[in-house]
Amino acid sequence: MKKLKPNVMVAIILSVIVVSCTNTVQNDANEAVTKGKLFIIGGGKRPAAMIRDMIHISKVDSSGYIVVLPMSSEFPDTAAYYGIKQFKDQGIENTFSFNMQTIEDMTGSKIDSLKNASLIYISGGDQNRFMEIVSNTAVYSAIHEAYLNGSVIAGTSAGAAVMSKKMITGNEHKYPEYTGYFRTLEANNIEIKEGLGLLQNGIIDQHFVWRMRMNRLISVVLENPEETGIGIDESTAILVEGNTATVYGNYQVIVIRHKSVETKIVNGLLGAENMELNVFLPGSQFKITE
Repeated sequence: MKKLKPNVMVAIILSVIVVSCTNTVQNDANEAVTKGKLFIIGGGKRPAAMIRDMIHISKVDSSGYIVVLPMSSEFPDTAAYYGIKQFKDQGIENTFSFNMQTIEDMTGSKIDSLKNASLIYISGGDQNRFMEIVSNTAVYSAIHEAYLNGSVIAGTSAGAAVMSKKMITGNEHKYPEYTGYFRTLEANNIEIKEGLGLLQNGIIDQHFVWRMRMNRLISVVLENPEETGIGIDESTAILVEGNTATVYGNYQVIVIRHKSVETKIVNGLLGAENMELNVFLPGSQFKITE
Protein backbone atom coordinates (compact mmCIF):
# COMPACT_ATOMS: atom_id res chain seq x y z
CA MET A 1 0.00 0.00 0.00
CA LYS A 2 1.37 3.40 -1.01
CA LYS A 3 1.97 5.74 1.93
CA LEU A 4 0.69 9.29 1.79
CA LYS A 5 3.11 12.13 2.33
CA PRO A 6 2.68 14.01 5.65
CA ASN A 7 1.54 17.24 3.96
CA VAL A 8 -1.13 15.30 2.02
CA MET A 9 -2.36 13.67 5.22
CA VAL A 10 -2.61 17.06 6.93
CA ALA A 11 -4.57 18.47 4.01
CA ILE A 12 -7.04 15.56 4.13
CA ILE A 13 -7.50 15.89 7.89
CA LEU A 14 -8.08 19.65 7.61
CA SER A 15 -10.57 19.05 4.80
CA VAL A 16 -12.55 16.62 6.96
CA ILE A 17 -12.54 19.07 9.87
CA VAL A 18 -13.77 21.92 7.65
CA VAL A 19 -16.57 19.81 6.19
CA SER A 20 -17.56 18.60 9.66
CA CYS A 21 -17.61 22.14 11.06
CA THR A 22 -19.57 23.42 8.06
CA ASN A 23 -22.19 20.71 8.47
CA THR A 24 -22.43 21.49 12.19
CA VAL A 25 -22.99 25.19 11.48
CA GLN A 26 -25.60 24.36 8.85
CA ASN A 27 -27.39 21.97 11.20
CA ASP A 28 -27.34 24.55 13.97
CA ALA A 29 -28.79 27.13 11.57
CA ASN A 30 -31.52 24.75 10.47
CA GLU A 31 -32.40 23.96 14.07
CA ALA A 32 -32.47 27.69 14.86
CA VAL A 33 -34.97 28.30 12.10
CA THR A 34 -37.38 25.80 13.64
CA LYS A 35 -37.12 26.98 17.27
CA GLY A 36 -39.92 29.51 17.01
CA LYS A 37 -43.52 28.94 16.02
CA LEU A 38 -46.01 30.95 13.99
CA PHE A 39 -49.68 31.24 14.97
CA ILE A 40 -51.34 32.76 11.90
CA ILE A 41 -55.01 33.79 12.22
CA GLY A 42 -57.24 34.44 9.20
CA GLY A 43 -59.00 37.41 10.79
CA GLY A 44 -62.55 37.90 12.07
CA LYS A 45 -63.61 36.98 15.58
CA ARG A 46 -61.07 35.08 17.63
CA PRO A 47 -62.77 32.35 19.67
CA ALA A 48 -61.76 32.11 23.32
CA ALA A 49 -60.56 28.54 22.72
CA MET A 50 -58.17 29.82 20.04
CA ILE A 51 -56.73 32.43 22.41
CA ARG A 52 -56.25 29.73 25.05
CA ASP A 53 -54.46 27.57 22.48
CA MET A 54 -52.15 30.48 21.63
CA ILE A 55 -51.44 31.08 25.31
CA HIS A 56 -50.71 27.40 25.97
CA ILE A 57 -48.44 27.05 22.92
CA SER A 58 -46.39 30.11 23.92
CA LYS A 59 -46.34 28.97 27.59
CA VAL A 60 -47.14 32.46 28.87
CA ASP A 61 -49.62 30.83 31.24
CA SER A 62 -46.60 29.68 33.26
CA SER A 63 -43.92 32.29 32.51
CA GLY A 64 -42.90 35.10 30.18
CA TYR A 65 -44.95 37.91 28.67
CA ILE A 66 -46.80 39.04 25.54
CA VAL A 67 -46.09 42.09 23.38
CA VAL A 68 -48.86 43.41 21.12
CA LEU A 69 -47.80 45.36 18.03
CA PRO A 70 -50.77 47.47 16.79
CA MET A 71 -49.04 49.36 13.96
CA SER A 72 -51.09 47.74 11.18
CA SER A 73 -54.18 49.51 12.45
CA GLU A 74 -55.36 52.97 11.49
CA PHE A 75 -56.42 53.22 15.15
CA PRO A 76 -53.47 51.64 16.99
CA ASP A 77 -54.69 52.58 20.48
CA THR A 78 -57.95 50.72 19.89
CA ALA A 79 -56.12 47.76 18.34
CA ALA A 80 -53.77 47.67 21.32
CA TYR A 81 -56.67 47.76 23.79
CA TYR A 82 -58.48 44.81 22.23
CA GLY A 83 -55.26 42.95 21.55
CA ILE A 84 -54.38 43.10 25.24
CA LYS A 85 -57.96 42.47 26.39
CA GLN A 86 -58.25 39.11 24.62
CA PHE A 87 -55.31 37.81 26.66
CA LYS A 88 -56.32 39.45 29.94
CA ASP A 89 -59.78 37.88 29.59
CA GLN A 90 -57.95 34.55 29.79
CA GLY A 91 -56.08 35.60 32.93
CA ILE A 92 -52.79 36.69 31.35
CA GLU A 93 -51.76 39.96 32.97
CA ASN A 94 -48.22 40.15 31.58
CA THR A 95 -49.38 41.69 28.29
CA PHE A 96 -48.00 44.95 26.91
CA SER A 97 -48.36 47.03 23.77
CA PHE A 98 -45.62 48.88 21.88
CA ASN A 99 -46.99 51.34 19.32
CA MET A 100 -43.73 52.13 17.54
CA GLN A 101 -44.61 54.43 14.66
CA THR A 102 -41.22 56.08 14.16
CA ILE A 103 -37.54 55.29 14.65
CA GLU A 104 -37.62 57.51 17.75
CA ASP A 105 -40.28 55.21 19.25
CA MET A 106 -38.03 52.17 18.79
CA THR A 107 -36.08 52.63 22.00
CA GLY A 108 -33.49 50.16 23.22
CA SER A 109 -35.65 48.98 26.12
CA LYS A 110 -38.63 48.27 23.85
CA ILE A 111 -36.47 46.42 21.33
CA ASP A 112 -34.93 44.29 24.09
CA SER A 113 -38.39 43.53 25.46
CA LEU A 114 -39.54 42.54 21.98
CA LYS A 115 -36.60 40.18 21.52
CA ASN A 116 -37.36 38.41 24.79
CA ALA A 117 -41.16 38.18 24.55
CA SER A 118 -42.69 34.73 24.73
CA LEU A 119 -45.45 35.79 22.33
CA ILE A 120 -45.49 38.68 19.84
CA TYR A 121 -48.97 39.47 18.51
CA ILE A 122 -49.45 41.63 15.39
CA SER A 123 -52.89 43.21 15.05
CA GLY A 124 -55.12 43.52 12.01
CA GLY A 125 -55.41 46.60 9.81
CA ASP A 126 -53.28 47.21 6.73
CA GLN A 127 -50.24 45.00 6.13
CA ASN A 128 -48.67 47.72 3.96
CA ARG A 129 -48.82 50.18 6.85
CA PHE A 130 -47.09 47.72 9.17
CA MET A 131 -44.29 46.90 6.73
CA GLU A 132 -43.70 50.56 5.85
CA ILE A 133 -43.08 51.20 9.55
CA VAL A 134 -40.92 48.19 10.45
CA SER A 135 -38.95 47.37 7.28
CA ASN A 136 -35.18 47.82 7.75
CA THR A 137 -35.58 48.74 11.41
CA ALA A 138 -34.65 47.28 14.76
CA VAL A 139 -38.26 46.09 15.15
CA TYR A 140 -37.93 43.88 12.08
CA SER A 141 -34.66 42.43 13.38
CA ALA A 142 -36.06 41.93 16.89
CA ILE A 143 -39.07 39.97 15.60
CA HIS A 144 -36.74 37.68 13.65
CA GLU A 145 -34.41 37.24 16.62
CA ALA A 146 -37.30 36.39 18.92
CA TYR A 147 -38.61 33.86 16.40
CA LEU A 148 -35.22 32.21 15.95
CA ASN A 149 -34.80 31.95 19.72
CA GLY A 150 -38.14 30.20 20.27
CA SER A 151 -40.85 32.83 20.60
CA VAL A 152 -44.32 32.43 19.12
CA ILE A 153 -45.07 35.10 16.51
CA ALA A 154 -48.82 35.53 16.02
CA GLY A 155 -50.90 37.78 13.83
CA THR A 156 -54.45 38.21 12.60
CA SER A 157 -55.72 39.52 9.24
CA ALA A 158 -53.05 42.03 8.18
CA GLY A 159 -50.90 40.53 10.92
CA ALA A 160 -51.27 37.20 9.11
CA ALA A 161 -50.43 38.59 5.67
CA VAL A 162 -47.10 40.02 6.87
CA MET A 163 -45.83 36.56 7.86
CA SER A 164 -45.01 35.65 4.24
CA LYS A 165 -41.85 36.72 2.44
CA LYS A 166 -43.99 37.46 -0.63
CA MET A 167 -46.89 39.41 0.88
CA ILE A 168 -50.28 39.96 -0.73
CA THR A 169 -50.95 43.68 -0.30
CA GLY A 170 -54.67 43.62 -1.12
CA ASN A 171 -54.23 45.81 -4.20
CA GLU A 172 -54.73 45.06 -7.89
CA HIS A 173 -52.57 46.70 -10.54
CA LYS A 174 -55.26 46.58 -13.24
CA TYR A 175 -58.19 47.54 -11.02
CA PRO A 176 -56.83 50.17 -8.62
CA GLU A 177 -60.22 51.07 -7.15
CA TYR A 178 -60.61 48.65 -4.25
CA THR A 179 -63.91 46.72 -4.20
CA GLY A 180 -63.01 43.63 -2.18
CA TYR A 181 -63.82 41.43 -5.18
CA PHE A 182 -61.27 39.63 -7.31
CA ARG A 183 -63.24 38.77 -10.42
CA THR A 184 -60.48 37.66 -12.80
CA LEU A 185 -57.43 35.44 -13.17
CA GLU A 186 -55.16 37.86 -14.98
CA ALA A 187 -51.41 38.09 -15.28
CA ASN A 188 -49.56 40.94 -13.58
CA ASN A 189 -52.60 42.02 -11.59
CA ILE A 190 -52.22 41.01 -7.93
CA GLU A 191 -49.75 43.25 -6.13
CA ILE A 192 -47.06 41.47 -4.11
CA LYS A 193 -44.57 43.18 -1.81
CA GLU A 194 -42.04 41.97 0.73
CA GLY A 195 -43.36 40.88 4.13
CA LEU A 196 -41.55 39.77 7.27
CA GLY A 197 -40.45 36.52 5.65
CA LEU A 198 -41.02 34.39 8.75
CA LEU A 199 -42.98 31.90 6.66
CA GLN A 200 -40.74 30.53 3.93
CA ASN A 201 -42.15 29.03 0.72
CA GLY A 202 -45.74 29.96 1.54
CA ILE A 203 -48.01 32.93 0.82
CA ILE A 204 -50.86 33.71 3.23
CA ASP A 205 -54.30 34.97 2.23
CA GLN A 206 -56.75 35.79 5.01
CA HIS A 207 -60.55 36.08 5.54
CA PHE A 208 -60.37 33.50 2.80
CA VAL A 209 -63.62 31.55 2.49
CA TRP A 210 -65.81 34.24 4.02
CA ARG A 211 -64.65 36.92 1.57
CA MET A 212 -64.39 34.56 -1.43
CA ARG A 213 -60.74 35.24 -2.23
CA MET A 214 -60.09 32.08 -4.26
CA ASN A 215 -59.40 33.97 -7.51
CA ARG A 216 -56.78 36.09 -5.82
CA LEU A 217 -54.84 33.17 -4.34
CA ILE A 218 -55.05 31.10 -7.53
CA SER A 219 -53.59 34.05 -9.45
CA VAL A 220 -50.79 34.45 -6.92
CA VAL A 221 -49.87 30.74 -7.02
CA LEU A 222 -49.94 30.68 -10.83
CA GLU A 223 -47.45 33.53 -10.92
CA ASN A 224 -45.37 32.19 -7.99
CA PRO A 225 -45.31 28.43 -8.63
CA GLU A 226 -42.52 27.82 -6.13
CA GLU A 227 -44.79 29.02 -3.31
CA THR A 228 -47.62 27.22 -1.51
CA GLY A 229 -50.79 29.30 -1.37
CA ILE A 230 -52.47 29.14 2.05
CA GLY A 231 -55.95 30.64 2.44
CA ILE A 232 -57.04 30.88 6.09
CA ASP A 233 -60.67 31.55 6.88
CA GLU A 234 -61.95 33.82 9.64
CA SER A 235 -61.90 32.49 13.23
CA THR A 236 -59.35 29.96 12.02
CA ALA A 237 -55.57 29.71 12.34
CA ILE A 238 -52.56 27.61 11.49
CA LEU A 239 -49.74 26.78 13.86
CA VAL A 240 -46.52 26.49 11.88
CA GLU A 241 -43.73 24.43 13.42
CA GLY A 242 -40.90 24.02 10.96
CA ASN A 243 -42.46 22.65 7.78
CA THR A 244 -45.66 21.40 9.44
CA ALA A 245 -48.89 23.39 9.82
CA THR A 246 -51.78 22.41 12.10
CA VAL A 247 -55.25 23.92 11.72
CA TYR A 248 -56.87 25.54 14.78
CA GLY A 249 -60.17 27.32 15.27
CA ASN A 250 -63.59 26.94 13.68
CA TYR A 251 -63.37 26.69 9.90
CA GLN A 252 -61.18 25.68 6.95
CA VAL A 253 -57.78 26.32 5.46
CA ILE A 254 -57.38 25.97 1.70
CA VAL A 255 -53.97 25.01 0.32
CA ILE A 256 -53.15 25.45 -3.39
CA ARG A 257 -50.04 24.13 -5.11
CA HIS A 258 -48.90 24.58 -8.70
CA LYS A 259 -47.74 21.01 -9.36
CA SER A 260 -46.67 21.38 -12.99
CA VAL A 261 -44.79 24.66 -12.38
CA GLU A 262 -45.83 25.74 -15.88
CA THR A 263 -48.10 28.75 -16.22
CA LYS A 264 -49.68 29.74 -19.51
CA ILE A 265 -50.66 33.29 -20.41
CA VAL A 266 -53.03 33.89 -23.33
CA ASN A 267 -54.33 37.39 -23.96
CA GLY A 268 -53.38 38.32 -20.42
CA LEU A 269 -55.32 35.40 -18.89
CA LEU A 270 -53.58 32.93 -16.57
CA GLY A 271 -53.90 29.19 -17.06
CA ALA A 272 -52.30 25.96 -15.83
CA GLU A 273 -52.87 22.23 -15.52
CA ASN A 274 -52.35 19.78 -12.66
CA MET A 275 -52.85 22.27 -9.86
CA GLU A 276 -53.60 20.77 -6.47
CA LEU A 277 -56.21 22.06 -4.02
CA ASN A 278 -56.85 20.70 -0.53
CA VAL A 279 -59.33 21.83 2.10
CA PHE A 280 -58.13 21.19 5.65
CA LEU A 281 -60.44 21.08 8.66
CA PRO A 282 -59.62 21.95 12.30
CA GLY A 283 -57.14 19.47 13.70
CA SER A 284 -55.71 18.57 10.28
CA GLN A 285 -52.05 18.91 9.41
CA PHE A 286 -50.24 19.61 6.17
CA LYS A 287 -46.71 20.33 4.94
CA ILE A 288 -45.79 23.82 3.77
CA THR A 289 -43.44 22.30 1.18
CA GLU A 290 -43.66 18.72 -0.04
